[in-house]
Amino acid sequence: MGKPNGYNECRRDNNYGGALPRGADNGGLNPSKYPPCGTLQCHPAGYRVCAGCHLEIGYGNYLGFMGAYFHPNCFCCRSCGYPITEHEFSLSGRDTYHKTCFKELTHPKCEVCLQFIPTNAASLIEYRCHPFWSQKYCPSHEHDNTARCCSCERLESWNVRYYSLEDGRSLCLECMESAIMDTGDCQPLYHAIRDFYEGMNMKLDQQIPMLLVERQALNEAIVGEKNGYRHMPEIRGLCLCEEQTVSSILKRPRIGGRHLIGMRTRPQKLTRKCEVTAILVLYGLPRLLTGAILTHELMHGWLRLKGYRNLNPEVEEGICQVLSYMWVESEVLPGSSSRASTSAASSSSSSSKKGGKSNVENKLGEFFIHQIAHDASPAYGGGFRAANTAVNKYGLRQTLDHIRLTGNFPL
Repeated sequence: MGKPNGYNECRRDNNYGGALPRGADNGGLNPSKYPPCGTLQCHPAGYRVCAGCHLEIGYGNYLGFMGAYFHPNCFCCRSCGYPITEHEFSLSGRDTYHKTCFKELTHPKCEVCLQFIPTNAASLIEYRCHPFWSQKYCPSHEHDNTARCCSCERLESWNVRYYSLEDGRSLCLECMESAIMDTGDCQPLYHAIRDFYEGMNMKLDQQIPMLLVERQALNEAIVGEKNGYRHMPEIRGLCLCEEQTVSSILKRPRIGGRHLIGMRTRPQKLTRKCEVTAILVLYGLPRLLTGAILTHELMHGWLRLKGYRNLNPEVEEGICQVLSYMWVESEVLPGSSSRASTSAASSSSSSSKKGGKSNVENKLGEFFIHQIAHDASPAYGGGFRAANTAVNKYGLRQTLDHIRLTGNFPL
């Protein structure tokens, strides 16, 4: 980051202001004591008018700067309005500033440690910036164990502390507002998403169990699966096909300071009654993210129940991401998507019990949409973009029919 256009730093040496000297009326200065500099001209006392207060300067000290004259107390900072008395000051165009005031105006501050972002070895201001939230922070915070919200990815600020979940994840206050913490709390959302599928003529006839689980239980369940593609460093959902015993969350944790404690779990044996054994979702995520994961995993289940076999990861994960995108879009922007004819019904049935979504929750939804659309992985990101292009061109039903016949998206 460079300096603004027209920016200069000026120095006041001894009795000199800016780039030109501080003078006095006739007889007030001994020319032999001060070196000649600038273009200061002598005028009768009545000729000099202060550019600050517009009153006659008269007899006494004054400052000459850029062809104008000032009483010393009228030579002020454009930002704070107080006189500039320091030897050095900053200049932008014809506006003068205290150096500290100018730094406050132009030098970015870290939104984590709240300090000015330092310059690097090349004397340039170097910082990181989140592509959606525009959160600016010092590069060092990526490696100094600063907490990052497991949902929205924002770093913890030093003046606002995050909640710590029992499995080591962190959750910001905004994501905590709508977080779903146990299997019972998630059931209304699960049924609303099943209604979303039914509204698109993609009804799930089988009753597939859905469990909220801890991170360890989810990772253990993934190990027990014989196949499946996963690219993420942390898995947040799973469409389970094998019979397993899974520890589900029976009772939500309570808040103890900035920690969530006292969670109760219960082992549950899952038997296979159809092609899909259960849907597992990581607990402690906001409602819209939980719903996006549920929609994605239910699409995996729908594909298996409808006989879609041996799809490559780009095709299967891509079409699952499209359904997830459509559901979140219908929640955040009801009626905006012509692809989901019953989005309004889904939105009304799955809104939080508080009577609708807040602006905070809507913004989170926009972030989750952004995440899906800009995912860089070949399967989830590239697959989504290819699937979305096909659905926009041919419609969801025709795209699914083409996948069944060819194993690929229509071109």
